[in-house]
Amino acid sequence: MPSDGWTVTSFDTADVAQVTAALRSCNAAASFAPAVAAGRPYGSADALVARAGEVSRALPWEEVAQALAAHPRIGDRVSGDSAEAASSRREQSSMGSADEQVTEAILAGNRAYEDRFDHVFLIRAAGRTPAEMLAELQRRLTHTPEQERPEVLEQLAQITELRVRGLVA
Repeated sequence: MPSDGWTVTSFDTADVAQVTAALRSCNAAASFAPAVAAGRPYGSADALVARAGEVSRALPWEEVAQALAAHPRIGDRVSGDSAEAASSRREQSSMGSADEQVTEAILAGNRAYEDRFDHVFLIRAAGRTPAEMLAELQRRLTHTPEQERPEVLEQLAQITELRVRGLVA
């Protein structure tokens, strides 16, 4: 990453290894970063973000599972200084104001969700209150795996789009 951060122009012209590494912090699925990097030049943040969403929404489930493994649980304290950790802390910042009942309900819901679906509960936390995230968790716990997978994929795409936009902001 350039020392002063990415612009769309620097993203479009940088070494493919640098761009791919930066994109991996936005979505850990194996084919995501190479596919988005191969689409350069984009010329605008909107075009880059649109492509990131398109690639994310087309990922096979096996790669979605890879990406899910890189996401912390909603409500967990995220440590580390990686770009992924910093993004998670920023996206989940509203959890810092959650009351104890909501926090406990989310933590219990996370366990129930993981028992039911065998992966972390994924939701675009940015722009949502803890109560909204809890309501979504409870709603999605009623799904079958077949109903849940498209929701997970859409949430992953939304998170990826936010992170890619932040990359070139």
